[in-house]
Amino acid sequence: MEERSSYLKFFRVVVLFLLGLRTSSALCDVESTDEQPLSKIAMHKVTLGLRESVTIRASPVVLGLQGEDTEWVTVNVVNPDPSEDDWVAVFSPANFNASTCSPVNDEDQTPYLCSSPIKYKYANSSRTYTKTGKASLKFQLINQRADFSFALFSGGLSNPKLVAESNFISFANPKAPLYPRLAQGKSWNEMTVTWTSGYSIDEAVPFVEWGKGETQTQSPAGTLTIDQNSMCGSPARTVGWRDPGFIHTSFLLNLWPNSVYTYRMGHVLSNGSYIWSKSYSFKSSPYPGQDSLQRVIVFGDMGKAERDGSNEYSDYQPGALNTTDQLIKDLKNIDIVFHIGDLSYANGYISQWDQFTSQVEPIASTVPYMVASGNHERDWPNSGSFYENMDSGGECGVLAETMFYFPAENRAKFWYSTDYGMFHFCIADSEHDWREGTEQYKFIEHCLASADRRKQPWLIFAAHRVLGYSSNSWYAQEGSFEEPMGRESLQKLWQKYRVDIAFYGHVHNYERTCPIYQNQCVNSDKSHYSGTVKGTIHVVVGGGGSHLSEFTTAIPNWSIYRDYDWGFVKLTAFNRSSLLFEYKKSRDGKVYDSFTISREYKDVLACVHDSCEPTTLAS
Repeated sequence: MEERSSYLKFFRVVVLFLLGLRTSSALCDVESTDEQPLSKIAMHKVTLGLRESVTIRASPVVLGLQGEDTEWVTVNVVNPDPSEDDWVAVFSPANFNASTCSPVNDEDQTPYLCSSPIKYKYANSSRTYTKTGKASLKFQLINQRADFSFALFSGGLSNPKLVAESNFISFANPKAPLYPRLAQGKSWNEMTVTWTSGYSIDEAVPFVEWGKGETQTQSPAGTLTIDQNSMCGSPARTVGWRDPGFIHTSFLLNLWPNSVYTYRMGHVLSNGSYIWSKSYSFKSSPYPGQDSLQRVIVFGDMGKAERDGSNEYSDYQPGALNTTDQLIKDLKNIDIVFHIGDLSYANGYISQWDQFTSQVEPIASTVPYMVASGNHERDWPNSGSFYENMDSGGECGVLAETMFYFPAENRAKFWYSTDYGMFHFCIADSEHDWREGTEQYKFIEHCLASADRRKQPWLIFAAHRVLGYSSNSWYAQEGSFEEPMGRESLQKLWQKYRVDIAFYGHVHNYERTCPIYQNQCVNSDKSHYSGTVKGTIHVVVGGGGSHLSEFTTAIPNWSIYRDYDWGFVKLTAFNRSSLLFEYKKSRDGKVYDSFTISREYKDVLACVHDSCEPTTLAS
C-alpha cells in the first residue's frame, strides 16, 4: 500500500511538472537543429503507466569513493513489453519536490517540479532491448551536489508514459569543491580561480592554497549563488531551474611572470576540518610587452556534449567534444583561451552549466579561460539586452556572469580588456549596444587607444556576433554581410587604432577576410603580410561545436578562406615582429588555413587612410 502511495505521489508531482513545461516548450528556437535537447521532451503529455513487471536499477549506489567527480553508472532495465521509442531519463535531485516553485504569470499553473531531467537516452541504444526486453545502459554522471534517480518512459519524447523509476544513487561527497576555471584578473600579475561547491558560507569558509614549490599561501574566496527569482523567464525560472550551488572566486595576487604555480581549493568546516579539491597547476602571465613565445586559442559557439551518448548530442553540438579534446591534447602548447560567446547552450536548463564546466575543466583549470557574452547567454525580452529574442531561455546573462570570472568593471556589462604579453585584447559585448555614443563604444575606443604598440604590437578585437564581415547565407540575404549596424560605427576605430585581427562567433563556420576597410581589400597578399598596417583582418571562428551554418554560394572578393566545419584558431607570437595565425579543424587538429605577419614598430605608426589625425598646412 505504501509503495502504491509513493508511486501516485511521484506521478502527481511529474504531471504538475509537465504542465509547467508546456509554457517553456513554446520558447524554443524555431529551427529544430538549434533546439535544446531537453526541451524536446513533451512531458506535459505524460501519462501514468507504472507496472510491477518493469524494473530499472542503477549501480553503484555510492559514487566517488576515491574522490572522483565523474563516474560511469550502469542502468539495467527489464521490460516484458519493450518498444523502440522507450527512453530512460536521469533526474537530480532524485526526490522531486513540487513545493518551491511559483508561477511566472497568471496563465501558468502551480505547483511546478523545479528540475527537469538532466539527460536521457533511448533504451534501445543497447540494441538487444526490443528483442529481449532487457537493456544495460551506461551513463556518465558528474558530481552535481544532489542524488540521482532514473526513470523509464514509453511513448517516445512526444507522448511519454512513465513506466518505472529506479533506486537512488549519490556521490560520497556531493558538496565537494569542483570544476576550477582560471581567468586573468584586472592586472597582468593576477590570476583568479573560480569553482563550484555545495558549501554555503554558513557551513564552510572557502579559500585557495597556492604557491611555487613548497612555499604555499592561502587566499580567501568570495561566494556567490543564484536564486530562482534572478531568472527572467521559462524554462530557467520554471522546469529548467536547478540549484546551481555556490560559486567561489579567489584572487591570487602579485604573481611572478611566466612562473608555474600549484593550487587547490579548500573549505574549512565549522568543526575545523578541511575539505580539499584535487591539486592543479598553471603558468602565470608574462609581463605586458615581454618578448617570449605566446600562444592564444580563439573560438566561439562550442556548447557541450555527453560522452555517454545522452541527449542526442550529435544533433545539437556535434563538434563540441572534438574541439575540447583537441585543445586538451595540445594543452602544453597553449597559454590562454578565448571562448567568445555561446558557452554551454544551457538555454535555461541550469543543470547543463555543471555539465559544461566539467567538460572544459582540463583546459580551464590549467590556462586562463576567458569568455565573452553571446545570445544564448544574454538575450531575453525586456531584460536590457540589445536583442529582444528568447535565446537565453530566461537566463538573461545571470549564469554566465556568475559561473565565470572576467575582468569587467561591471559584470552585467560584459565588456573588458586584458593583456597577455605582446597581445592586447578588447572583448566587446554584442548583446549590448555598441554604436557610437554608447557606453560600450566609449569603452572600445579607450581599450584600443590604450595599447602601447611598441610593447604590445598585436591588437585583437573580439565579439560574439559578426560586427565585421561574414558571407554566411542569412547575412548575404540581408545584403550587408554583417550583423545589422555591425561595423558602421566600429570600422573607423579599427582603422584608427590599426586593429590587427577582429574575431567573431555566432555564425557556425570559419571564414577569413583580406585586410579590409570599408568593404575594400587593402592588401592583395593571402598568406603573408608585412609592412604598413592598412586594414583589419576579420575572422569568423564560430565552429567550436554547434551545428554548422551555410555560406552563400557567391564568394565575396574579400573572402580569402571559408570552411564549413568545426575548428578553432591558434595565434602564436614569436616576438614583437612575427605572428603566426593557424586555423585547425577539430576533427584532426591539423592546420587548414594560415598566414604570417612580419613588421616593425614603424609600420604601425605609418599613416594610412583614416588612421591618423587630420593635419593642416600650418601644422
